[in-house]
Amino acid sequence: MIHTLKRSVAFILVMLCIQVSWAQQQLQTPAQFLGYELGEEFTPHSRLLDYVQHVATQMPGKVKLQQYGKTYEGRPLMLAYVASEENLPRLEQIRENNLKQASIQNGQIQGNQPVITWMSYNVHGNESVSSESVMQVLYDLVDPKNTQSQEWLKNTVVLLDPCVNPDGRERYVQWYKQASNRGGNASPFAWEHYEPWPGGRPNHYYFDLNRDWAWQTQVESKQRLAVYNNWLPQVHADFHEMGVDAPYYFSPAAKPFHESITPFQRQFQNTIGDYNRSYFDKNNWLYFTRESFDLFYPSYGDTWPTFNGAIGMTYEQGGSGRAGLAYAKSDGDTLTLTDRIAHHVAASKATIQASSEKADQLKTEFRKYYDNNLKKPGGDYKAFVIKATPATTGNVKALTEYLSKQGIKYGYAGKRTSARGFNYATGKNGSIKVEPNDVVISMYQPKSTLVKVLFEPKSALEDSLTYDITSWAMPYAFGLEAYALTSRMEPGSEQPAATTSKSITTERPYAYLSRWNSLSDLTFLTELMQQNIKVRMAENPFETDGQTYEAGTLIITRTGNEKLGAKLDEMVRAAAQKHNVELAATTTGFVTSGNDLGSGSVRYLKMPKVALLAGEGISSNAFGEVWHYFEQQINYPVTVLNTSYFSTVPLTEFDVLILPSGSYGRVLNDDMLEKVKTWVRAGGKLIAMESAAAFLAGKKDFNLKRKGEEAPATSKKEEKENMYDYLKAYGDRERDVLHGEVQGSIFKVNLDRTHPLAFGYGDTYYALVRSSNTFDFMKEGWNVGVLKKDNYTSGFVGQRVREKLQDALILGSQELGRGQVVYMADNPLFRGFWHSGKLLFGNAVFLVGQ
Repeated sequence: MIHTLKRSVAFILVMLCIQVSWAQQQLQTPAQFLGYELGEEFTPHSRLLDYVQHVATQMPGKVKLQQYGKTYEGRPLMLAYVASEENLPRLEQIRENNLKQASIQNGQIQGNQPVITWMSYNVHGNESVSSESVMQVLYDLVDPKNTQSQEWLKNTVVLLDPCVNPDGRERYVQWYKQASNRGGNASPFAWEHYEPWPGGRPNHYYFDLNRDWAWQTQVESKQRLAVYNNWLPQVHADFHEMGVDAPYYFSPAAKPFHESITPFQRQFQNTIGDYNRSYFDKNNWLYFTRESFDLFYPSYGDTWPTFNGAIGMTYEQGGSGRAGLAYAKSDGDTLTLTDRIAHHVAASKATIQASSEKADQLKTEFRKYYDNNLKKPGGDYKAFVIKATPATTGNVKALTEYLSKQGIKYGYAGKRTSARGFNYATGKNGSIKVEPNDVVISMYQPKSTLVKVLFEPKSALEDSLTYDITSWAMPYAFGLEAYALTSRMEPGSEQPAATTSKSITTERPYAYLSRWNSLSDLTFLTELMQQNIKVRMAENPFETDGQTYEAGTLIITRTGNEKLGAKLDEMVRAAAQKHNVELAATTTGFVTSGNDLGSGSVRYLKMPKVALLAGEGISSNAFGEVWHYFEQQINYPVTVLNTSYFSTVPLTEFDVLILPSGSYGRVLNDDMLEKVKTWVRAGGKLIAMESAAAFLAGKKDFNLKRKGEEAPATSKKEEKENMYDYLKAYGDRERDVLHGEVQGSIFKVNLDRTHPLAFGYGDTYYALVRSSNTFDFMKEGWNVGVLKKDNYTSGFVGQRVREKLQDALILGSQELGRGQVVYMADNPLFRGFWHSGKLLFGNAVFLVGQ
C-alpha cells in the first residue's frame, strides 16, 4: 500500500514537471515572440496586443483579457488580469468583495480577498517605453520558473493596462520608424529626436489624458474609469517619462499634498519608495524623490486614484519623445531604450512586491478609508446643495450626469426647507431656501473624499510650487448657484419632482420659442441648422403669452421655412426632445412687451462655415480642445486649416476663423495679417484665443491693448522700493517666478449681458484664469467680460500679478469693417471640463455679429 502511494505521488510530480515544461515551451518571451530583443526597436500597438493575447492564450489559468473600449481611431483598449490559478476563476467574486469593502455594495465578503493592484502604461503616447516594459512585466508575472512572482500573486490580483493612449503612441512610433537611422542615432541633433507637430503625447483630439482622469471628457477616460470604478484598486501606478537628461523618479511625491490625502497614504508613498530604492540601489541606478510631481491637482493618474482610496503613484523615466532608441545626454552618457525598459520593469516589480507583502495593511486601511468616508467624512462641509431653476436645467443635468460617471451619490431635496451655508457666488455664509428639486449631495457616502475635493470652494495649498491649476470647484465649472453646508443634509428623493411644463397644443404654431441657457440649447441650434431649418434670435428680452424670454432666445418661425411644410413641426419637436430642450409655441408674432417677432432686432442666424487653424506654431492642446468641441460636443462641421498652407487658402470660403493659442509671429506675418484683416472687413469673424489675442494686441486696426503696456513713470520712492526686489536668494528662484503667475485660478467676470457674447448668462461668469496676459478696457469696441477689483474667487495667484488681474478685459469684441473680431484672454474650453464656458464659445461662433 505504501509502495503504491509512493508511486502515485511520484507520478503526479512527474506530470506536474511535464506540464510546467510544456508551458515553458509554449510561453514565449517578448523577444522570442517579436523576433527582436526589447529595446532594439519600438513595438507597434497591434504587435503589443498580439503578445498580450499570446500570453493569455498560453497561460489561461493565470491571465484573462478584457477589451474595455476603443479609441477615437478605433484601436482596442485592453486590460490584462493576472492572478494565481486559485484566484483567476474567482475574479468576479474578488471584484464584488472589494466593492463590499468600500461599502459600494452590500453583503458579506466571501473567501480570501487579495489586494487589487492596477498598473497603467503609456498614458502619454510618446512616453513609449512604458508599453515596451509591460510585455516583460507580464511575462515575468506568469513565468512558471519565476517563483518570486508566483508568491506575489498569492496576495494580489494585478490589472495591467498595456497602453492607455494607443492613438498617441502610434503617432509617435510610426513617425520614429520613418525618421530614425538604422539602429538609432544617439546624436541629440539627429532628426529622430525632434518630433513634428503635434507630437505623440496627446490622444486623437490632442488632449492630455493624464489631466483627464477626474473630468472624463475623452472616450479613453470614460471607458477606462467605468471599469476602474467597478474595481477600486488599493494601489494604482502610472508610468511616464520626463526630460531626456533626468534620471528616474519614484515616490514619495513632492509637496504640495492635498489635505485630503490621509496620513497612511502619505506614509505608504514612502513604503513603496523603499521597495523601489532597493531595486535601484542594487543596480546602481540614479533616481530622485520628493522634488517634483506633487499630489494636488485632482485629475492625474496618481491623485484621482488617491482620492478614490488607492495609493496612487507616478513613475517617471528620463527620455520621452526625444530619447528614441539611444540618446547622448549632456553628461556624456548614452541613454538607451533598453535602459529605460529595465527601470520601468524594476519599478513595476517593486510596486507589485510591496502590494503583495503589505497586503494585510493595505486592505485594513482601504476598509478604514471608506468606513470614514461613510461615517466620518472629512472637511468643514457635510453637504452641498445645487439650486435648480428653469434657466439652469441643462447645466444641472450635465452636472448630475457627471456625478453618476464618478460614482458619486446624489438626490433631490424632495421638500422645501431652509439651511445655512457658504454661498459660492458671494463667498459668504448665509441662509438658503432649499426647494424640492434642488440637488443634494451628502458627504456621508463612500465617495465623500472625492466629493470634498471636487466641490471645496477653496483648496488648501500648502506650497505654491505646483505645476498645474489650483482651483476647479464644480459649481463654478458648471455655472450653477450652489451652497456648501456645515450641517448634515440627506436627499429626500432619488428623483426630481414632476414639473408642470406647458405643453404645445397648437399643431402648426406661428413660431416656436426656445430659451438660450445651456450647451443643450446650442446643440439644438446646430442640429436645426444642419437640417436647413431657419432660426432667428431675439437681441432683446420680450414677453408673450404671459411668459418672459431673455435676449438670445431662439425663434423658429413658419415664415422662411415654408419649403419644409408640415415636416417643420415634426423636425423641431424631435430635435427639442433629443436635446432635452423645452419648447414653447406662440400663435402670433405680436409680443406684449419688447420687440415683435418680425422686428429688425430679431436676427436670422446664418449657418456659419467655420475654419480652425492647426499646425506648427499652434498649441496642439488648445487646438484639440476646439476641435473636440465641434466634433464631439456640439456635432457641428469645422474645417481644419494647417499653417503650412494657410497663406494659400481663400478665406472667402469661410465665415468664421478661429485662432487657438499659439505663437503667431511666423503664421501671421505682415502680409498674411493684412489678408486676414481684409477678410474681416468684408464680413468675416475672427476669434482670437489666449496668446493669439495677445499677438493681435497693439497691432494696427486691432483695438486690443496689453494691460500696462504704457507703464507710468515711477517715483524715486517706488524706485528705491523696487530695488529691494533684486535682493533674491538663488534657492528661491522657482518660487519667485510664481509671484508673477496665476495658476489656474477662478475669477468672477462681470458681463455685459446685453451683448450676444454674453447671452444665456447673468451679470457674471466664473472663468478659470490661467494667464497673466491681460488687456486694458477697449476705447473702441465692446468690453463684454471684465475683471473688476476684488473679483478673485479661488486658487493661487502670485503677488505681482494681482494688480494686472484687476480692471482688465477678459472677453471683448470689435467691429472691423463689416466683420467682427472676438477676443478671449482665456480659453473657455480648457481641457473640455469647464462646462460653463461652452455656451460662451458657442455665442462667439454663432451669435456675435449676426
